[in-house]
Amino acid sequence: MMDANRNPAPDDDPMPQPPQPPEPGDCCHSGCTFCVEDLYQDALERYRAALTAWRERHPGA
Repeated sequence: MMDANRNPAPDDDPMPQPPQPPEPGDCCHSGCTFCVEDLYQDALERYRAALTAWRERHPGA
């Protein structure tokens, strides 16, 4: 069991990886409700929040 006061090891808590941006031809430019560009921006925001939290858990990394 992990001690609640100890930071998890990076192997147990890997650094979040950024989402893959859409390819240039992935957007059809027809105004889709869920455009790949919008979905990518949402994923990027989630990644940035996860990375910030990870860095707080791993200040020396």
